[in-house]
Amino acid sequence: MFKITHFTEVTSTNDIIKDMAKAGAPAFSVAIADSQTAGRGRMGRSFMSPSGTGLYMSVLLRPDFSPDKALLITTAAAVATAKAIEKHTGKTAFIKWVNDIFVDGKKVCGILTEGSVANGCLEYAVLGIGINLMKPHGGFVGLENIAGAIFENENYDKDALVNDILENFADYYLDLENSPHYSEYVARDMLCGKEVDVIRAGELLYSAKVVRIDKDFSLTVEHDGKKENLATGEVSVKIN
Repeated sequence: MFKITHFTEVTSTNDIIKDMAKAGAPAFSVAIADSQTAGRGRMGRSFMSPSGTGLYMSVLLRPDFSPDKALLITTAAAVATAKAIEKHTGKTAFIKWVNDIFVDGKKVCGILTEGSVANGCLEYAVLGIGINLMKPHGGFVGLENIAGAIFENENYDKDALVNDILENFADYYLDLENSPHYSEYVARDMLCGKEVDVIRAGELLYSAKVVRIDKDFSLTVEHDGKKENLATGEVSVKIN
């Protein structure tokens, strides 16, 4: 189902898959790189991508649903990746809405879905997954209190981890519009009941308490006695 191409160094695997998509590559084409020089996450944030210590992977998808359903891709990938991490490490992986995975209180994975829309339809989508497999030489400079890795030494099987992530994701993708991964996503949620800062374009809007993750994977929060539903494209949240 998946056709994987390996690269030594790229700007970002999402960029590679976009180029492949424009050239007519089939769905489920996969790019994996040893390092990225311009890895990125949501809201234009950079994603540290040193050589030899991470998994940097992007998948080309050609879904037949509308662009407003694209969030289902990100959330399904989050569950698929969390399950694979748990299988290979024996540790519990938590999901921070909407696209980050945490292990032992540290962020170990980020997921970014980008797409091309033509005439109101989703022409293709690019699913990017970046995982810190091990701490880079010298550590996570400037990010020591935030970033972590899923393995403590080199005794792991990277190819097996990739295979499990892709197989898990494929299981959800076959019925994606019905959100088959919703209950597993909620079970790994790390925000419900916690106080968070709601941020838009780098500016703090307000502090709120997280109430729930809704069926469409938006986030319901409560502040000043009122409940508000947050869409992922508009805001991000930071645990207080």
